[in-house]
Amino acid sequence: MENIEICYNKVHEAIAVMKEVAEWARNKGFKVWRDEWLTPEELITEEAKPQNFCIGKVNDKTSCAFILQNSDVTYWRNRPSNEAVYLHKLCVRREFAHRGMTKSIVEAIRTECRKNGVKYIRLDTGLDEKVVRKIYLRTGFKIVDIIDYSNEKSLALYEMEV
Repeated sequence: MENIEICYNKVHEAIAVMKEVAEWARNKGFKVWRDEWLTPEELITEEAKPQNFCIGKVNDKTSCAFILQNSDVTYWRNRPSNEAVYLHKLCVRREFAHRGMTKSIVEAIRTECRKNGVKYIRLDTGLDEKVVRKIYLRTGFKIVDIIDYSNEKSLALYEMEV
């Protein structure tokens, strides 16, 4: 596993990595975020403040980006505060792909959670996203709920105990 340093409050750097990875994924035929969704105006919310935008560094080189929130009422409703962190828009730069980065990132987040008394790491993604589902299940997440929408799309809610 890689040793990752998490750097917070990195809005522009995180979004740049998200756009880079999304462009690669779109070119490979994956359904991912469009660039117009990856802007500070779209991503900064009451729950996703600038300090929640993170990059991960390996040997001083940016390897990944994600948003780490303290709440997510949209999908997880009103869960107790400080019970969990909510991981969004996790992406790994191609140079660091196939090196177990998701496990390394999650382990770094778990370390932070233990320090702060947080019990769970939670995330959501489309249920039909088979590649992503395999990555998260291999990393140790479990699907704890599925939200079905009228457009026949389903969202999987994942959770990992810290």
